[in-house]
Amino acid sequence: MRPFGELEAAIMRDLWERAEPATVRDVLASLSTSRKLAYTTVMTVMDNLHRKGQVTREMSGRAWLYRPVRTQAQHAAALLQDVLAESADRQEVLMHFVADLDSDSVTQLRSAVESARRRGQQAEGGGP
Repeated sequence: MRPFGELEAAIMRDLWERAEPATVRDVLASLSTSRKLAYTTVMTVMDNLHRKGQVTREMSGRAWLYRPVRTQAQHAAALLQDVLAESADRQEVLMHFVADLDSDSVTQLRSAVESARRRGQQAEGGGP
């Protein structure tokens, strides 16, 4: 999966911040506070995001309602997985990644690894 382009990323951030699906007009209104964009530009990018499987859409009246397929955290995790999958030496990449983390991030990573380990044991029937 390729990282989003600048406008794709702005649109996805807007969709992730919303509790409800949004129309092109909704997103355009939100993004127009920081830059001048044409309706057709936003519509084309949102259609491309749909075609790429990043958003779903459903018709509501005469407008499409768009919503992200994944949460922002799920998307970021998928990007990290792609980086690891493309690496010739996953362990070395992970070592460099962890070496650059601050202590709070290391603590969060340890907690996430422990939670994943416990879930794996429970799924295998091994208990907590």
